[in-house]
Amino acid sequence: MFGRGALAALMVVAAAAPAAAQDKKPPYWASIASGEAMMRTGPARNYPGTWLYQRRDLPVRVLKLYPNWRLIEDPDGTRGWMLVTLLSDRRTAIVKPGEPQPIRIEPSDNAKVRYFAEHGVVGRIDHCASGWCHIEIGKREGYIATSAIWGVNAGEVVD
Repeated sequence: MFGRGALAALMVVAAAAPAAAQDKKPPYWASIASGEAMMRTGPARNYPGTWLYQRRDLPVRVLKLYPNWRLIEDPDGTRGWMLVTLLSDRRTAIVKPGEPQPIRIEPSDNAKVRYFAEHGVVGRIDHCASGWCHIEIGKREGYIATSAIWGVNAGEVVD
């Protein structure tokens, strides 16, 4: 009996984790958690859908909270409402428009370039400091300047 109760409690905690992770004070960064996520004109399912995102890990900026809904902004500046369960607190970033950006072996302009990432490439960020973020793009990793990505505030430290 204790085993079932503990399992049930664990399942409740696990189900609440995505929503709890989105109870921060806006504005804050999040990412799309689902392979398909609908943006709507208002904070309810009866509002019309404006965009269907099919890109897991796309970074978004949460601007406003409403019970179970978040007003978000995508990398193109489009704003709309998304159900909180479609969002994750996983930090990601997208390479800004322009020339391909160097991903370096160390957080320095003088460090060797490991590879280049083109505009629109999305990666996961695990830490940022002093103008550099450690980014994982697929199975490759390295450091990218924060000025080259959208998904991190200028001067922000991510642990």
